[in-house]
Amino acid sequence: MFDLVLRRATLPDGRTGMDIAVSGGRIAAVEPNLPGAAAQEIDATGRLVTPPFVDAHFHMDSTLTYGIPRVNRSGTLLEGIALWGELKPQLVQDAIVERALAYCDWAVARGLLAIRSHVDVCDPRLLAVEALLDVKARVAPYLDLQLVAFPQDGVLRSPGAVDRLTRALDMGVDVVGGIPHFERTMADGAASVRLLCEIAAERGLPVDMHCDESDDPLSRHVETLAYETQRLGLHGRVTGSHLTSMHSMDNYYVSKLIPLMAEARLGVVANPLINITLQGRHDTYPRRRGMTRVPELMAAGLTVAFGHDCVMDPWYPLGSADMLEAAHMGLHVGQMTGVDAMRACFAAVTENPAALLHLDGYGIAPGCHADLVVLQAADPVEALRTRPARLAVLRRGRVVARTAPVTAELTLPGRPQRVDFTRPQG
Repeated sequence: MFDLVLRRATLPDGRTGMDIAVSGGRIAAVEPNLPGAAAQEIDATGRLVTPPFVDAHFHMDSTLTYGIPRVNRSGTLLEGIALWGELKPQLVQDAIVERALAYCDWAVARGLLAIRSHVDVCDPRLLAVEALLDVKARVAPYLDLQLVAFPQDGVLRSPGAVDRLTRALDMGVDVVGGIPHFERTMADGAASVRLLCEIAAERGLPVDMHCDESDDPLSRHVETLAYETQRLGLHGRVTGSHLTSMHSMDNYYVSKLIPLMAEARLGVVANPLINITLQGRHDTYPRRRGMTRVPELMAAGLTVAFGHDCVMDPWYPLGSADMLEAAHMGLHVGQMTGVDAMRACFAAVTENPAALLHLDGYGIAPGCHADLVVLQAADPVEALRTRPARLAVLRRGRVVARTAPVTAELTLPGRPQRVDFTRPQG
C-alpha cells in the first residue's frame, strides 16, 4: 500500500505513461502501469509532471515593497540601490516577515519550492537577517529557503560591513555573498572577492556573488572569482550571479574567460527579466540587453540557472513568483529556440538551480523527495510557451496547492466550446 500514486504522467525527459508511487514522503517507484493500491491517487492524464521549480537568485528582504517610500522613476539599477538605502531605515521586522511569507505563498502556488535569497547585511541592526531567518524556519515544512549574506553597499566600501557579514553567518545565514563591481575601485573589487572567498573557505560555506552587473566590458571580477575558487579549492561551491558585463566583452577575452570559469566549475545565474530592463540604460540604439552569454556558457559545460531576482521592489515593479516567466524571457533574449535549447531553458529553472543550491533528494527517481508539480502542459516546451496552471503541487507527497485547469469558453458556431491553449492532438 503506497501513500500516493500519481498516474499517467509525462516526465521532463520525454517518458510518457509513467506512474509515480510515494511512501513516507519519498518516491518509491517510477514505472509504467505500476501495480498496487494507494491511499490516494492523482491522475495526471498525460500531462507534464516535473520536480519543483527552483529560484537560484532572489531578494526576499525587499520583495513587495514597490512604492515604499516612493517608486523608482528612472527604473535604473543605481536609483534602485539609492531607493533601497532610503527604505532601509524605515524597515520593520514584522513587515519584512509578512511580505516574505506572502511571497512564499505565491511561490508554493506556482510550484516554486526552493529559493536562494540574498539578504542585505549592511544595516547595522541586521533586521532583515533576523526577519528572514524567522521566515526560513516558518516555511521549512513546505519550502527550502537558503540565505546569502549580501553586503549591498560593498563589503569594503560600507564601514563595518565585514563584521556584520560575519555576524550574519554566525546567526545561521548559509552562503557568503558580495558585490565587487560596487566597490570604489577595481582593485577594491578584486580585494573584496579575495576576502569573501577566504571567509567562505575558512567556514566551509558556499559563495554566491553579484558579479559584474554592469555594461562595462572591463568589469572582470568573474575572472578573479574563478582564480580565487581555484586557489582555495572551492570548486563546485561558487556561483557568479548576473555577469552582465560578459554581454559587452570582447570575444577574444571571453574565449579565454569561459574556459577559466569551466576549470573552476563556477555556477552561473542569469536573471533575464531584470538584466534586460536594468542594463543598457546609457545606450541609444542599438541598445544592449545585458543578459550574460547563456548558450556559450552552457555549451562549455557550466551549470547555468535563471533567477527571478526581484518582484515588486525598488528595482522591478512586476513579477508573480513564476519561474517560467524568467525562463520564457531567457529563451527569447538568448535566441534559444532550438529544441534542445528550449529544454535547456526549462532545466535552468528546475534541475540546474537545484544543483547550484545542492538540494538533497531533488528529482523524479526512487529515493528522491516526493516534491512534484503537475502542469497543464504536455511537455517542457509547451510549459515555456503557455506558462500553464500548476494543477497540483506536492511537497513530501502531500498536496500543498491546487489550481483548476485554465480554459476559455467560446460561443462560435461549429467550433469547440472550450480552448485551453494546448496544441490539438493528431
